[in-house]
Amino acid sequence: MSGSEQFANRLLLDQGLPADAAGLFRELGYDCRHVSELGLQKASDEQILVLAAEQRRVVITLDSDFHALLAVRGLA
Repeated sequence: MSGSEQFANRLLLDQGLPADAAGLFRELGYDCRHVSELGLQKASDEQILVLAAEQRRVVITLDSDFHALLAVRGLA
């Protein structure tokens, strides 16, 4: 598995998504966590992005201001 494939298999679901969705993704073979499972229900967008980068996870969110934060930080 290439580095980019490994990265895409690691997901972090933001608070706007149901917590039980993480279990559904895990059943499909993804290494998936929901922010509530990590005690981060009240975490800022910035904190979530830092954690995702540290753990090499893709953030799945319904929050539209993540795009602006990514642009400002120069992240993908």
